[in-house]
Amino acid sequence: MEVATPMSKRLDGKVAIITGGASGIGEATARLFANEGARMVVIADIQDKLGESVALSIGAHHCTYIHCDVSDENQVKSMVELTVKNYGHLDIMFSNAGIVNRNQSLLDLDLSLMDRLFAINVRGMVACVKHAARAMVEGHKGGSIICTASVAGKMGGDDGMQDYAISKNAVVALVRAGSCEFGKYGIRINCVSPAAVVTPMTMEWFGIKDKEIAEGAFSIHSSLKGTVLKVNHVADAVLFLASDQSAFVTGHDLVVDGGLLCRVGSNKFLDEK
Repeated sequence: MEVATPMSKRLDGKVAIITGGASGIGEATARLFANEGARMVVIADIQDKLGESVALSIGAHHCTYIHCDVSDENQVKSMVELTVKNYGHLDIMFSNAGIVNRNQSLLDLDLSLMDRLFAINVRGMVACVKHAARAMVEGHKGGSIICTASVAGKMGGDDGMQDYAISKNAVVALVRAGSCEFGKYGIRINCVSPAAVVTPMTMEWFGIKDKEIAEGAFSIHSSLKGTVLKVNHVADAVLFLASDQSAFVTGHDLVVDGGLLCRVGSNKFLDEK
């Protein structure tokens, strides 16, 4: 009698780093990566107590926490080097850390606030990509790099998030440039662009304290009814890009928006606003 063998998980034996992994999309992805067999998930964040708590809840045999401010390239470099030293190699980098400013219209743009945002959302993203790719090149095993972009980078508007939108457009450009350079090393680089999803950051920005109210407000313009975008939906997209299921996908921006962008500019969308 033939005995069925257990199905292998999609990230069996992989070593991953997730920046901004203490909450929101990063936390959901860390939990999913561990469930999918990752040998080690390194959560990197500046929220030390929260990050340590998340890592502990996942389990020390699958997850650990390290303090890292991605706006400091030396901290990013040390984070990657420590991961390789402790676990032998790096297979996946999910560069997810980011912030958003309030009331940043172009006419009244506070450039000092924009500089801080760009230091994290753009410069920090570049630093994570740079040092992860270097480690993967030296490891001779290829790898997958995923960055968090946003549908905000594809839309115009006067919602006070102009510097954020510009920064997320830069992330897509980074991914496309990286795909051209890294392919010869077997390294794939992609990004995910979610619509507004309920996380501590977005709820604070919109000033909404009730999760259900926030979900209703965020999903009103989605064309996909009956499903509300949650962090686990974005984590599933990241898992696809991290795993061998997307082995021939690089330079791609995977939009997770329930059809929002398809509606922008349509007469129906304009009538509803």
